[in-house]
Amino acid sequence: MADETSIKVSEATRNRLALLAAEQGTTIRGLVEELAEGRPTHAEYEERAARARAELASLLGTVPSPEAETKARALLERLGATQDSAAA
Repeated sequence: MADETSIKVSEATRNRLALLAAEQGTTIRGLVEELAEGRPTHAEYEERAARARAELASLLGTVPSPEAETKARALLERLGATQDSAAA
């Protein structure tokens, strides 16, 4: 295909990617594409946060304070860490 390119990684990394892909029933290409498509960029996170603030403002008539956002972010990070450790 004309829009393809390659990514150089160490042999060890390639072997690990091949193992991970096989365990998930996909290819290295599929695994890397899933990672790239499924993980938002910082700009996409910021866009989502702005939309969430706008939705809250629409529903509540106000936006969360910076302190409330910090607490919410910490809670979400803890929940994510808990979910990650439960999956292991």
